[in-house]
Amino acid sequence: MFRFEDLTKRVDTATGKASFRNFSHAAAAIRKDAVESIKNEPGPSDPGTPPHTHTGGITKKGKVRKGNLQRAITYDADKESAVIGPRESVVGLAGRAHELGEELHGDEYPERSYMEPALDQNIGRFASEWAGSIGE
Repeated sequence: MFRFEDLTKRVDTATGKASFRNFSHAAAAIRKDAVESIKNEPGPSDPGTPPHTHTGGITKKGKVRKGNLQRAITYDADKESAVIGPRESVVGLAGRAHELGEELHGDEYPERSYMEPALDQNIGRFASEWAGSIGE
């Protein structure tokens, strides 16, 4: 006598969990690199380099608080995709203007990408991280 056990639900569940974990991890890594590329310095950065941000002051412990652009970069991931970038509610359209080099409020912003280099820096890691994530 043969016994057949349907494991498709377990495989689907494992796939879903691994996909979410992998997308979330990748998005967090891209966000981290984008935030680290933005320096706290006075004045504008040179065109073609990540934008400068201005500090948000000093914390009670004496640490430098991150600027608005750094704090605005967030991510959201689900099982099939991830979205990473600056929240418009924090920095308005300035994040897009810096990334793509656009006109904003009558001023021309030269391209100062920070998200694309962060993606390029991490893209090679994705395949190796996802290999074997569901099991052997």
